[in-house]
Amino acid sequence: MILRQWRSIRVPNEKLWFSSTPQRNPNPNHSQWLENLSQLCHQKDLPKAVATMVAMEDQHCRADPITYSSLIKLCIEKHAVNEGRRVHQHLLDDGQPPKLFLSNSLLSMYVKFNLFDDARRLFDEMPERNVVSWTTMISAFAHLDSREEAMKYLIAMHREGIRPNMYTFSAVLRACQTLRTLWSIHCCIIKCGLELDVFVRSSLIDVYSKYGDLDYGYQVFDEMATRDLVVWNSIIGGFAQSGDGYKALELFIGMKRAGFLANQSTLTSGLRACTGTVMLEMGRQVHVHVLKYDQDLILNNALLDMYCKCGSLAEANAVFQRMKERDVISWSTMISGLAQNGRSIEALRLFNSMKAAGTKPNYITMVGVLFACSHAGLVEDGWYYFNSMAKVFGIEPGREHYGCIVDLLGRAGKLEEALNFIDAMGFQPDSVIWRTLLGACRVHQNSSLAAHAAKEILKLEPEDEGTYILLSNIYADSRRWSDVEQVRKAMQDQGVRKEPGRSWIEVGKKTHVFIVGDFSHPEMNSISKELNRLIGRITEVGYVPDVKFVLHDLEREQKEESLRYHSEKLAIAFGMMNSMGGKPIRIMKNLRICGDCHEFAKLAAKVENKTIIIRDPVRFHHFQDGICSCGDYW
Repeated sequence: MILRQWRSIRVPNEKLWFSSTPQRNPNPNHSQWLENLSQLCHQKDLPKAVATMVAMEDQHCRADPITYSSLIKLCIEKHAVNEGRRVHQHLLDDGQPPKLFLSNSLLSMYVKFNLFDDARRLFDEMPERNVVSWTTMISAFAHLDSREEAMKYLIAMHREGIRPNMYTFSAVLRACQTLRTLWSIHCCIIKCGLELDVFVRSSLIDVYSKYGDLDYGYQVFDEMATRDLVVWNSIIGGFAQSGDGYKALELFIGMKRAGFLANQSTLTSGLRACTGTVMLEMGRQVHVHVLKYDQDLILNNALLDMYCKCGSLAEANAVFQRMKERDVISWSTMISGLAQNGRSIEALRLFNSMKAAGTKPNYITMVGVLFACSHAGLVEDGWYYFNSMAKVFGIEPGREHYGCIVDLLGRAGKLEEALNFIDAMGFQPDSVIWRTLLGACRVHQNSSLAAHAAKEILKLEPEDEGTYILLSNIYADSRRWSDVEQVRKAMQDQGVRKEPGRSWIEVGKKTHVFIVGDFSHPEMNSISKELNRLIGRITEVGYVPDVKFVLHDLEREQKEESLRYHSEKLAIAFGMMNSMGGKPIRIMKNLRICGDCHEFAKLAAKVENKTIIIRDPVRFHHFQDGICSCGDYW
């Protein structure tokens, strides 16, 4: 293409420029056209601005690059794709490529419009490219999850002699597929002298956290001489998302002491950390900081989740009722929270309220609804909601929904029906579904079907300790001690070790952990005395140790002694020693509560006139006045 030569003519007393061919004199009204276009861009009147630009073409007028840049930004702001392409064509009409910064603006426009083919064509036609051009393309590929393309462009950028900047590396880091690649990029960052840049370090922390390598992430954080709020949020969020809530909260406190004010991101991570560790008191403290954001939907949803998963439904409901805006996440969180805390009927009522409010349920909502049905024995309701998912709500049932139906049937004792349902599924059952059936087999003492379910699990997860333990427990329930020994031998052969029962309780902002048969707690003498006192009191109202939950072939007296020191009993005794007024005793467990401890908690709550809340890996048990919220159906 032969490019026409343009000359720039300065208008007296104006900071506006236009270009024209040497053969044609500029229109005498060109300054007015330029002023109009600039004003229309400032007023964000895109239709008139584009019309003015077209009229200027007829008059052979050109605006200055700043005005064109404003016009492109206006197209982006209005998401006006056709108008953006028209501006691009206008800039090409004089036969010369746009100036570099205008080409970069157009490139950014196409990327933000998700027109990546247009962006690539423009990039390939650009006679000159700088770090902004390359970074824009690399960011686009990272956003698209086209990680290989992003890396190819980084290599090509190096070959052209363009030095990456902090924004380039931030985009590239998002495109890292493996820790090996991440380490390589980290080395490049050091070579480019950007390892001290706060923006880059924040991105490094985010990516290391994403890959679960928090040791490196924390090392990057720890080496920083200066930290801003973004960096604090990155490291706190990394630990919270990885499940290390204690470290996340430790850092949250450190950030406050360093004088930083928590923002929405910090508080969301803080609430997630409290949720994961079930630290209700700390969650309440974070809630105080959330109050200044009042009706922030994201934070209110995080508060709902925290209170529900800490077993404080009254506070969850208070947050829910105060929310002026609710989305499907709000409703789903509250429905699941009610179901997990034994309020299945209330959960289903709330689901009806959600539909009446015009909020369409999603995949997660229906998991909560089916969970509510399965944990209340509502077989017919569960089938109805499962069958209506696709027809009524347009939601195709997934593995979680199928798992809920298996749980629903298994808990109701319909084990053969559950097995037939699994066989009829349109996909291969995973270990979670088989494990659900295995748990039901223990409740209903079906050892033959349990063995089948366990076999299927171990095909998928040969070293799953929970399966060995559950199968061993089922055989022990049936007093099949030789089979118990075979299972334990298989565990030894596989190198599988049983995780001990563990319970923990938060008292005075400190978490106390108890392990079955472990007497190392510094207050163990007092705890034993309190435990003996409780056992004496509940024995008076009919408590008899249920020795069938002892999984060893021992004499009855030895079995009773073994039951006495289950971790949740130790935690209950410690909670009674330190209970304050009418506050509930809140205990968390890593394993499902056994039947004997369940009965112990019911009677202890009754004789002591206390509320005891125990959360196991699946649900909450609220013990009060001698009854449990689960209705003994768990």
